[in-house]
Amino acid sequence: MSQSNKIFDDLGRLMNGAAGAADGVRREVETVVKSQAQRIVNDMELVKREDFDALRELVHVQGEEIEALRKELAGLRGETQPKN
Repeated sequence: MSQSNKIFDDLGRLMNGAAGAADGVRREVETVVKSQAQRIVNDMELVKREDFDALRELVHVQGEEIEALRKELAGLRGETQPKN
């Protein structure tokens, strides 16, 4: 009976070791994939989301300013409808 327990104990230790090694390999692969993905994104020179949102807001504000200036110009000219 003790021989049987020793075999199961050894088998359990072996399985735990294999699981630990597999986890280490998984982490290493994950790290390599993340670094490669980051390198690819950097090489593509993509714009950051924060920069895109800031530029979009700036364009929106300028569009509103242009529309207000068109209305003001139309009023100075005595027009009822601003021309685009």
